[in-house]
Amino acid sequence: ELGWISKVYVNRPAVVRHVEQIKKWKTLKGNWQAAWLLKAVTCIDLTTLSGDDTPSNVQRLCFKAKHPIREDLLKALDMHDKGITVGAVCVYPARVTDAVNALKAAGCNIPVASVAAGFPSGQTPLETKLAEIKLAVECGAREIDIVISRSLVLTGQWEGLYKEICQCRKACGEAHMKTILATGELGCLANVYKASMIAMMAGSDFIKTSTGKEVENATFPVGIVMMRAIKEYYWQTGNKVGFKPAGGIRTAKEAITWLMLVKEELGVEWLTPELFRLGASSLLGDIEQQIFYHVTGSYALQHELAMA
Repeated sequence: ELGWISKVYVNRPAVVRHVEQIKKWKTLKGNWQAAWLLKAVTCIDLTTLSGDDTPSNVQRLCFKAKHPIREDLLKALDMHDKGITVGAVCVYPARVTDAVNALKAAGCNIPVASVAAGFPSGQTPLETKLAEIKLAVECGAREIDIVISRSLVLTGQWEGLYKEICQCRKACGEAHMKTILATGELGCLANVYKASMIAMMAGSDFIKTSTGKEVENATFPVGIVMMRAIKEYYWQTGNKVGFKPAGGIRTAKEAITWLMLVKEELGVEWLTPELFRLGASSLLGDIEQQIFYHVTGSYALQHELAMA
């Protein structure tokens, strides 16, 4: 429906003002903070996307995914029996089998997500992208994070972008598809809104801000614009699409702010792993450190959170 996006206009000054208000939000304290941090943990896509990934460090990541917070800390909060795990484990296609086997051996049902479709640049032929998606699914990935061709956005080829994402959706089969917009490379907020709409029309289960490899990753302005697009799409179709900020989210405070922003823009029903994820590799360590401080009154030494 090109009519939805042909006359899109984003009031950037209003978005910037909203962001300034967000920065003034009060920080949560005590048990409220701990509760929001545990909620954030359940929405994390625990990620390793390094060139030196090996089966052993993927296995270690999967162990941490099942035990994101030390058991004694959860017992102190009376949350040890609530089954708190991260939302998913995210790896390259070549490491999917390692992750699936490690999680199976650990006896948990955490889904494995895999980046694909020419991640992170998207500068590969469509046939190669589709083959990579299919390979990841065959290896056991239940979620696929594809990346769009930014050139199609920058040149206004909206129908071409729609068709490409549709083919990726078909290649994913039963796996959930998260579409990475790489918002830092789309030029303007209007393009962010349009690309969000096209991705949802093409069948994306989630729309995601960034690959984490761009100069500019998850920012509040693009988050607001993407969430407004999700809301509009829901009003028009009745379909709920998930949202995933990724890249540069490293602190517990940032995680809580994103959760609060989702609650304000989309509502409490979006605050579940089925509709909200945080893409992060180092965030969990800071969250566990903050929970340790809440329970003990002091910050942990390096060896006390060795798996962080």
